[in-house]
Amino acid sequence: MLTSRNAETLARLIRKDQLMENNYYAYDSPFGNMMICSNGKAITCIEPGGKIKLTGCKKANALTDKAAGQLEEYFAGKRREFDVPLDPQGTQFQRIVWNALLKIPYGETRSYKQIAQMVGNPKACRAVGMANNKNPIWIVIPCHRVIGADGSLTGYGGGLEMKQRLLELEKADIAFN
Repeated sequence: MLTSRNAETLARLIRKDQLMENNYYAYDSPFGNMMICSNGKAITCIEPGGKIKLTGCKKANALTDKAAGQLEEYFAGKRREFDVPLDPQGTQFQRIVWNALLKIPYGETRSYKQIAQMVGNPKACRAVGMANNKNPIWIVIPCHRVIGADGSLTGYGGGLEMKQRLLELEKADIAFN
């Protein structure tokens, strides 16, 4: 049922979509194709190709190209921080968790419990795990840096092998420099 409140929300979303061009493009990476999506003002997702359903224009733009370039530098060990604007879509709690993930230093890890403590809800370890699972901007929002309390590698949307390789890449870069 379309209520007046829902109609207002829908109208705002339509106006927002009319102002922004949604672009996505596949870029090669050491992990295969990475889909990079942009709403014209920020990156909205970076995920392995084929894992997400996309809408909009399959065409690169300045933001998707910039993100791809920065990822290429990251994979080559030449970049530790990203400076592309981000606009991940999720619940308020998910956004709080994703913001906390951005504070994990390059080459370091944190446990789900530590992230729960960072967001002010020490008992929310499972909720932090679910927010990690829904992170739409892989690598840039470094959910791969979150591990189990005992130091073990736990779930990762790209698979534990990819998580291990990303962590090894960062540790090797730190050891080298």
